[in-house]
Amino acid sequence: MRIPLSWLREYVDLPATETGRDVQAKLIAAGLEVETVDRLGEGLKGPLAVGKVLTIEELEGFKKPIRFCTVDVGQTNGTGEPQEIVCGARNFAVGDKVVVALPGAVLPGDFAIAERKTYGKMSRGMICSGDELGMGDDGSGGIIVLPPEHEVGTDAIELLELVDEVLDIAVTPDRGYCLSLRGVARETATAYGLPLRDPALLDVPAPNSFGYPVQISDPVGCDRFTARTVTGLRPDARSPIWLQRRLQKAGMRPISLAVDVTNYVMLELGQPLHAYDRSRVQGTIGVRRAEQGEKFTTLDGAERVLDAEDLVITDERGPIGLAGVMGGANTEIADHTEEQGTTDVVIEAAHFDPVSVARTARRHKLSSEAARRFERGVDPQAASAAAQRTVDLLVLLAGGTAEAGVTEVIAPSAPRTITMPADHPDKVAGVAYGRETVVRHLQEVGCDVYGQDVLTVTVPSWRPDLAEVNDLAEEVIRLEGYENLPSTLPKPPAGRGLTERQRLHRRAGRALAGAGYVEAPTYPFLSEQVFDQLGLEADDPNRRVVTLVNPLSDEEPALRTTLLPGLLAALRRNDGRGSHDLALFETGLVFHPREDAAPVGRLPVDRRPTDEEIAALNASLPEQPRHAAVVLAGARERAGWWGKGRPADWADAVEAARTLAREAGAELIVQQGQYGPWHPGRCAELTVYLDSAQGPNGEQGDLVSIGHAGELHPRVIKALGLPARTCAMELNLDLLQEAGEGALRAPGISTFPVATQDVALVVDQDVPAAVVEAYLRDGAGELLEDIRLFDVFTGEQIGAGKKSLAYALRFRAADRTLTVDEASAARDAAVARAAETTGAVLRGA
Repeated sequence: MRIPLSWLREYVDLPATETGRDVQAKLIAAGLEVETVDRLGEGLKGPLAVGKVLTIEELEGFKKPIRFCTVDVGQTNGTGEPQEIVCGARNFAVGDKVVVALPGAVLPGDFAIAERKTYGKMSRGMICSGDELGMGDDGSGGIIVLPPEHEVGTDAIELLELVDEVLDIAVTPDRGYCLSLRGVARETATAYGLPLRDPALLDVPAPNSFGYPVQISDPVGCDRFTARTVTGLRPDARSPIWLQRRLQKAGMRPISLAVDVTNYVMLELGQPLHAYDRSRVQGTIGVRRAEQGEKFTTLDGAERVLDAEDLVITDERGPIGLAGVMGGANTEIADHTEEQGTTDVVIEAAHFDPVSVARTARRHKLSSEAARRFERGVDPQAASAAAQRTVDLLVLLAGGTAEAGVTEVIAPSAPRTITMPADHPDKVAGVAYGRETVVRHLQEVGCDVYGQDVLTVTVPSWRPDLAEVNDLAEEVIRLEGYENLPSTLPKPPAGRGLTERQRLHRRAGRALAGAGYVEAPTYPFLSEQVFDQLGLEADDPNRRVVTLVNPLSDEEPALRTTLLPGLLAALRRNDGRGSHDLALFETGLVFHPREDAAPVGRLPVDRRPTDEEIAALNASLPEQPRHAAVVLAGARERAGWWGKGRPADWADAVEAARTLAREAGAELIVQQGQYGPWHPGRCAELTVYLDSAQGPNGEQGDLVSIGHAGELHPRVIKALGLPARTCAMELNLDLLQEAGEGALRAPGISTFPVATQDVALVVDQDVPAAVVEAYLRDGAGELLEDIRLFDVFTGEQIGAGKKSLAYALRFRAADRTLTVDEASAARDAAVARAAETTGAVLRGA
C-alpha cells in the first residue's frame, strides 16, 4: 500500500518538521512493514509552468514526426513572449494547455533543460510528459494535456503536486485495515499520540423503501449491501488533477471520473466499491451463487466459466459482476470519449465473505485491488459511509444529483466480544503492564473495554483479525513497544549444547563452503511435474509427497522429497544471468508422508501440553530426514597464467560426498549405480554400513544406500534447461551420521616410517571396486593406514569379462618401524581375504 504523506496529513496533524523517514520509523515501531519511502520530485527544479499552445508547424524531411511549437507561458520566461519549442509528441493541438519546462529547470534524474538547436530550429524548453516529470502513467501515452481552466503561467510543480513523499507499506494478511489511508492514519495517530480525523464519520441518510431494488439470496456470502444512485452526471466530466495525482501516487492509473472516484474512496476508506451504468442494469440487483458452468464476461474482456461456489452480482439477465473481485463488461461505465457517455450510475458498497472472495479470485486467477482487500477483511460498518463519500464526490465533480432513495440490506449480526483476564498481556510478555495500560492500548485500537480483573472487550468492526485473547495481548505489546521487552537469555544446564546432529549439519556446511561451494537455500516447495522432468519411476518413493492445504503458490503445492529441484532451479537462474561456473550446495529437510499418520487437534496455549499430546503431534508429522546436496556446472578450476582449467565432472560430485563422509567419520562405499536424473553410465551409488561393529561378510550390518552422485542425464538437462554436463550429488545426512563414529577425534601422528605395498587383483567385471577395497581393508588388520585405488585395466591380457584393480596399501605402526616381513604378511592377509570373498586373483600369479 502506497501512502502519500501529503494525503496522510489530512487525517493526522503531524508536526510540520516530520519527514517520511520519521513517520516510517514510528510505523515500524508500531508493527507495520514500511519497506521504503519514495521521495517524489527529488532534485526537481523550476521554472516549470502551465503554457498554452499558440502555433504548431510540422517539420518535414526527418525520420520521425517533429513539430515546431510556440507556447504562451505568461511572464514565467521574464519577457511575456511566446516560447519556441521543438517537440515530437502528437497528442496535443493548438489551444491546449500543457506543462512547459523552461531553460534552467532540472527534471527528475538530473535532466537539465537548456536552449539548444535541434532539427534546424532553436528549442527553448521542453513540453513535458508524465514520465519525464516522475508522475507515472496517466493513460495519455504522451504529453500532459491540462484542463482548459488552468491559467497560463501557473507554477506546474505546485499544481501537479510533484514534490511529495510516499510510504510503501507491505501489508501483512492480518492487517487488512491498513490497505487504506484511514487504517494507516489510525496507526499513525496512535503512534504519535495525536487525534484522528476519521474520514468515515459522515452524515449518512437512513435507508428507505424507494432506493434501487436489491435482493440478497445468500446472506452468508453477502451480509451487507448498500446501493445509491446518482443521476445527471456530465458525460465529459474529467477527474481533477488533485484526484488523478493522488491515485498515481498510490500506484493506480486514472481512467474516468466515475471509476477514479470509486478507486479514490477505496484507497481512502478501504471499502471496495463498484459503479454500474444505470442504463445498462436491467431490473433488481441480486446476489447469489453462480450456476455450475454459467458464463460471464468480466471487465478485462475475458469470458469466464463460473463455478457453483462463485458469488455473483446479477440483474434480470444474469451475472453482472463477480462479487468482490471484478465487475462485468455488460454494465461498464462508458468513457467520456465515447459518443454516449454515462450520465446515471448505481453505486454498490457491499461486504462479502472473505473466504468466498479469495477462492473465487484464485479459481479464476483474477487478482484485483477489491479482492485483495476483501480477502484480508473489510470493515462492514464502512459500506454506507463509503457510498455516501462516493455520492458526494460525483455530485461535486460531475454536477450530478443524488437521488433520495437509499438501499441498505443487512444480515443481523452481533458485535464480537472477547473475555480476557486483565493481566493476560503481562503473562504473555513477561512484563507488568497493569490494567490501566492494557485498557488504554485496547481503546487506542478501537476496542470498547469493561470490567476490572476480567475484561470484556468488544472488538471494532475494522479488526477481524482480533479473534482471541492472544491477539489482544499482541496489540498491547506492540503499542507498548517491542523494543521495550526485556532481553532475557536462557541459562541452559551445563553440558547441554548443540546436538550431534546439529554439529554435523554445521560441519557439513563449513566443509562444503571450504571446498568452494556456495550455499543456496531454496524454498521447500515443489511441483509434482518436476518428478517427470527428473525421470523418476512411477513407483519411486520420492513421488509420494505431503501436499499443503494453503500453498504459497498453486504451481508448487507440495513439500519437497529431494533437494535437487530447488538447487537446480537456482543453478539455472544464475546461469541465465551470466554466472556460468557454478558450484552450489544446500543442507535441509525433506518430507515424506507417514503411512499411519492421524490428524491431531490444536494444542493448548494456557498450559504445557502433556507428553501424550506431544507424542500424538509428533506421530502425525511427516518424516523429515536432513539431506545434503550439491550441483555443479561450468569450470571447476579456471584457466589462467598458472595453467589450464578443468571443467566440473562426475568425480567432483563424488568427492563432495566423500568430504561429507569425512566430517561424519563414516566409511563411504562408492559403487556404480543407476537412479532417476543421473546418467546411467556416470552415476555412483553412495552406500554405508550402518553397524560398523561387525564384519563385512554378512556380519558387518546392512549396506544401505544413502544417495547418488554423478552427471545428470541429457534428457533431464534438456527438460530443466540446465547447462550441458551438469553434475549433482544428494545424500541422506542423518543416515551418514548414523554410520559415523560419533564425535570426530584428532588423528594420532606416528613418527615411524610408512611401508607401501601395491597389489593388482583380477576380478569379474561385475564386482564393484568398493567391495574389493572393503575386504582388503578388513583383511589387512590394524596396521593398514590407508588404501587407494590407482588403476583399473581391462584388455586381452586380463581375459574376457575380467578387470584388473590396482591398489596402493600404506602400512604403519604407532610404536615401531615395520619390517618387510610384517608389511608383506599384512598385504598377504588382505589379498587372502579379498580372494576368499570375491574370487580375486593376484595379477600374474
